[in-house]
Amino acid sequence: MLGTGSCLPSHVVGNEEVGAAAGVSAEWIHRKTGIGARRRAKADEATSDLAVAAGRAALEAAGIAPAQLSLIVVATSTPDQPQPPTACVVADLLGAGHGVAAFDVNAVCSGFVFALIAAERVLAGSDGSYALVIGADVYSRILDPADRRTAILFGDGAGAVVLGPGRSGRGLLAGRLAGFGAERDLIEVPAGGSRLPASERTLAEGLHFFAMNGRGVREFVDATVTPAIDTFVSDAGFGMEDVDHFVPHQANGRMLEDLSARLGVPAERMCVTYEDFGNTGAASIPVTLDHAARSGRLADGDLVLLAGFGGGMAMGLSLLRWQCL
Repeated sequence: MLGTGSCLPSHVVGNEEVGAAAGVSAEWIHRKTGIGARRRAKADEATSDLAVAAGRAALEAAGIAPAQLSLIVVATSTPDQPQPPTACVVADLLGAGHGVAAFDVNAVCSGFVFALIAAERVLAGSDGSYALVIGADVYSRILDPADRRTAILFGDGAGAVVLGPGRSGRGLLAGRLAGFGAERDLIEVPAGGSRLPASERTLAEGLHFFAMNGRGVREFVDATVTPAIDTFVSDAGFGMEDVDHFVPHQANGRMLEDLSARLGVPAERMCVTYEDFGNTGAASIPVTLDHAARSGRLADGDLVLLAGFGGGMAMGLSLLRWQCL
C-alpha cells in the first residue's frame, strides 16, 4: 500500500438523536455498542462524493496522479444508483482519464477486503500499474430510524488505499475470501432488486430498509469468523502474537471486544474507530487503517491483519507487511 485516505461527513449525530427516534437512551446505546457518535452524509452527498474525497486523499498520500491509475475498485452496498457502477462515476470525477478499468464489489461490510484482494490479483501481472481501492457506504439512506437493531449502529463514510509496486517483502502477504450463502438472510435489504422490484407494497411494508438479525450475526462471528482468523494466520506461517495491528470491521464495539479476547489480541494491538464513526460498512476497515497510518501508529515492516465480515454472509481476511514511504 502506497497511501491511504478517508472521508467522513461533517455532520455528527450523537446517541441522543438516534436514540430518540429508536426509542432507547443514549446510555443504552453506548453500553450495548460502545458507539458514541456517527456521521451522516448531507442530502446532496452520495456514495461517490465520499469515495472521491477519500480517493483524492489516498492518491495525495501516495504521490500518485489519477492519470497513473489503471484500475479503480469501489466496495459498496449503497451505490449511487443501480447502474452504472459507482466506480465509473469516481473515475470520471477524479479525472482518471479514458480507459481506466473501474468496477464495484458488493460483499457488504467485508467488501473492502474482497476489493483489495481482487485489485492485487489484477495488478500482479502488470508492471508499474497502480490501483485505487475504495470502501464507501451511505447507510443513512437505507436505515429505518425506528429500528434500534440497526439505526443506532451505522454511519456514513469512505476509506481508500493506493496499490502499486513496493519494496520486496512489503504489501499483501496472504488473503482469503469465503462466503456462507445459507446464512444470507441474517443481513439483507429485501426489496429493490429483480426478486422484489419497488412497488407500493414494498414501500408500505418497509422492505427497502436494511434489516439485520443481530444475534445471528454475533453467533456467526463467534462460530465461524473467529476460528477462521486463527486458521488463516496460522496457514500464512504466523501466530496471533506476531500480528502488530489487528484492523477488524467496526461492526459493534462489544462484539469486537469479544472477538479480540477470543483471539488473544491485546486491546492495544486492535485498531478501532467505532466510538466516533460507528459502523461505516465497507468503509470501516479502510477508514480505520487510514486513521492508524496518519497517526503514526503503523511502523515500517509491521504485520497488519484485516478482517472483514458481513452480509452474504461473507468474510474477507488479509495479512499485510506495512510499508512506510
